[in-house]
Amino acid sequence: MTFPQGIPSVDLADFLSSDPARKSKFVQELGDAYENIGFVSVKNHFLSQSLEENLYQQVKAFFGLPIETKEKYEIPGIAGQRGYISFGKEHAKGRTVGDLKEFWHFGQYVDDADPIKQEYPENVTVSELPEFNAVGKEAYQLLEKTGQYMLRAIAIFLGLNEDYFDGKIYHGNSILRPIFYGPIVNDPKDAVRAAEHEDINLITLLMGASADGLQVLNKQHEWVSVTALPDHLVVNVGDMLQRLTNNRLKSTTHRVVNPPREMWGTPRYSIPFFLHPRSEMRLDCLDSCITPENPIHYEPISAGEYLHERLQEIGLKK
Repeated sequence: MTFPQGIPSVDLADFLSSDPARKSKFVQELGDAYENIGFVSVKNHFLSQSLEENLYQQVKAFFGLPIETKEKYEIPGIAGQRGYISFGKEHAKGRTVGDLKEFWHFGQYVDDADPIKQEYPENVTVSELPEFNAVGKEAYQLLEKTGQYMLRAIAIFLGLNEDYFDGKIYHGNSILRPIFYGPIVNDPKDAVRAAEHEDINLITLLMGASADGLQVLNKQHEWVSVTALPDHLVVNVGDMLQRLTNNRLKSTTHRVVNPPREMWGTPRYSIPFFLHPRSEMRLDCLDSCITPENPIHYEPISAGEYLHERLQEIGLKK
């Protein structure tokens, strides 16, 4: 099954089933999609519709707070890794104009003695909204669980052990990012809600946004609109996975365009989950993805080193 927009749809229940044929079908469909366009739509994931709705309610309540209240939660010195990031702070790689958005970051929850906890800033608690942090944590952990199974399928497709990514993403540096694209009140000129870019991480899981605007660039260099169906997540390949697979799996360029002028007053909310590994994971190209026809494209690097480079490029780190 494919979307009218050309984004393939897969059913995670196939991968989780005890039927080897269904599991194999999922792996092949997912791998084919990631080799060709880099995006799929996934149903029967772990995030319930009711939790998604509750999360959106909490997120809308937060972004509706007075600006001086939100700014209390913008923490200096942590490169925007946790808490609030104000309007226009981030821009796409290669651009200097800030995107027309503000956002929040929920980060990893380390509840055991894993020393990696020292690498992460604490999550920021919003005192005005007593449910905000609990709902965010629950959504974070269910999206992380969904991502783990997606990566297991990717590992099988690549000829690796199914659990290849498990230890690498355990307590990984993943981020849940609620985004608010406010009403456009003045001519934005060159600014857009999110300029064309590729994600930094391994994979991104995106629940349905509150309004249209997401577009992906297909192989014919055409911009194709994408809207998640109800009960689906849109899951795309990020640059870390593209790098690991020496360009075998595609990190697709995408953007969030401004609405037509008559719709400028319409805000947009979106909540992507950026699944990152632990900082020590090596992103060196897999031997199995290096061939005479596809020679090595990238220098060896760790996930932590690569993330540092990219955060500087998009303006979050100095």
